[in-house]
Amino acid sequence: MNRRFWLPLGFLTLGACTVGGTELATDENGIIAELPEAVVAIAAPYQNLEAVILREEDGCYWYRHVGPVETTELPLRTTAGRKICVPRPEAEVS
Repeated sequence: MNRRFWLPLGFLTLGACTVGGTELATDENGIIAELPEAVVAIAAPYQNLEAVILREEDGCYWYRHVGPVETTELPLRTTAGRKICVPRPEAEVS
């Protein structure tokens, strides 16, 4: 694989470590007050980083996109188009 694939993956891993043991400060709507630096570093520039949430259902960051017709939530993506997510804990084996 080429370096462009591994570089974003490395930053994502760093971002996951930042989020893993710490609660992110959010407002009443769940919008994150300050995104981890690693997430900001790999996020594509055309996205609204001022209105980002971390969904528990999929472990991915989503941002609020205000379009000409409607406002919707879209997955936060890297410049390569991949979703930005935190690793989910492995299911415990009994």
